[in-house]
Amino acid sequence: MARHRICLILLNQVLPLDFAIPMHIFAREAPEFYEVRTATADGKPVDVAGGLSLIPDGDIHLARDADTVIVPGYGGAATERLDPMTVGMLRAAAKRGTRMVSICSGTFALAQAGLLDGLTVTTHWSLCDQLAAQYPHTTVDPALLYADNGSVLTSGGVTAGVDLSLHILRKDLGASIANRVARRIVMAPHRDGQQAQFFEAPPIPPADDAVATAQQWMLASLGQPITVAQMAAKAHMSARTFHRRFVERTSMTPLVWLHQQRIGRTKELLEATDLTVDEIARQVGLGTPPNLRSHFRRATSITPTRHRQLFAHH
Repeated sequence: MARHRICLILLNQVLPLDFAIPMHIFAREAPEFYEVRTATADGKPVDVAGGLSLIPDGDIHLARDADTVIVPGYGGAATERLDPMTVGMLRAAAKRGTRMVSICSGTFALAQAGLLDGLTVTTHWSLCDQLAAQYPHTTVDPALLYADNGSVLTSGGVTAGVDLSLHILRKDLGASIANRVARRIVMAPHRDGQQAQFFEAPPIPPADDAVATAQQWMLASLGQPITVAQMAAKAHMSARTFHRRFVERTSMTPLVWLHQQRIGRTKELLEATDLTVDEIARQVGLGTPPNLRSHFRRATSITPTRHRQLFAHH
């Protein structure tokens, strides 16, 4: 199978983490599936925010053969105008049907190329107002970790690029491989794009967190009927307090979170085992095959059988 070709477009003052995230996830963790190349407008070294410089693989003509173009964030994105050659390359790539992706302030580059009109997008929360003001035909949602518009995907600030990259892995290769990579980089396997970018309260370490204790118990008990009262008991809280604390932590109710985990586990079992739908339904707590098929199709738009055909790697 031919590897999926990714071209990273490195703009002046490229942000080091924004560049490193897709390099690490696609080039280092999944090299059997992705070929990653880097490009600047003229093929010359580019300055990195913080004082380093990067030597690219070539100039922006490398994007001509790319299946995906990724623009990492860069300094001065809200005020700097891109050179006409780069803008033209982005437009031409999008016209060819190339998947266009931005990390953090890289969204401004896609906006300058006119690729975001009519779409809901995001960028670093501190730049969302400027993006919305400069591009009024684009809907900017500062609450999103990432926005997936099919052929155009944008992410919020810095580490939201990890969430978007794992999301792309999940779309391309399935949940099993995405979760394997997430475990290797010590990252939560899946944070939904609807989850807020920015929280004033830092997360509590799992060892000291009653909500995390309840979540771990739920994950170990997916095959059993689970009530909010049982969750709350594991956290040593009243049901009302647990529900409130859980929503504060995850931006979703306990039962919605539990359902997402059941669907996620279903994907993994479809991809990595030969278990029947009946056996999977029992293991993940969705009861009967018709019930599993109904919930799975509602969550993914495809049937369990089709998911296995697309993503099984055994």
